[in-house]
Amino acid sequence: QVQLIESGGGLVQAGGSLSLFCAASGRSFTMGWFRQVLGKEREFVAAVRWSGGHSYYSDSVKGRFTISGDNAKNAVYLQMNSLKPEDTAVYYCAASTSSSGYNSWGQGTQVTVSS
Repeated sequence: QVQLIESGGGLVQAGGSLSLFCAASGRSFTMGWFRQVLGKEREFVAAVRWSGGHSYYSDSVKGRFTISGDNAKNAVYLQMNSLKPEDTAVYYCAASTSSSGYNSWGQGTQVTVSS
């Protein structure tokens, strides 16, 4: 496992932009972002696999969010544009240090989009 420190998030009006940043304490295979609304399951948002540099997005954010990262710095960014009220959630950074899936999670950062 690795420790993950997140920053960014906040309050923005619909149509606005926010960015999230996450730094890991060590190397990983994949880093990504999930989000969760109170009372609902945590859902996948975006991820980047360091090997090959492939990025993945959920359909709900594709075309609006961009994930990028710096493997050497063990850091990942999420640029969120054209935000909608339904993007409001706690966003969690996640990392996978094995083939068993995500095994490291950040503390979460709140993103609130007002209509």
